[in-house]
Amino acid sequence: MAISISVVVLLLILAVIFTRNGGLKISHALVCALLGFYLAGTNIAPTIHSGVTATAGIVSSLRP
Repeated sequence: MAISISVVVLLLILAVIFTRNGGLKISHALVCALLGFYLAGTNIAPTIHSGVTATAGIVSSLRP
């Protein structure tokens, strides 16, 4: 579990750096995808899922 958390933190830092630079390349997108897969395997995955579901519900209820 400690290695998984270390990888998640490393990938999160890389994703933030890539996003701040403004240019998202294929390698950057791959790092972001790996971050998503590693986050899905952690204990925080249900919290992320419920947050995304709640956000999608709020956005879908908005009428322009």
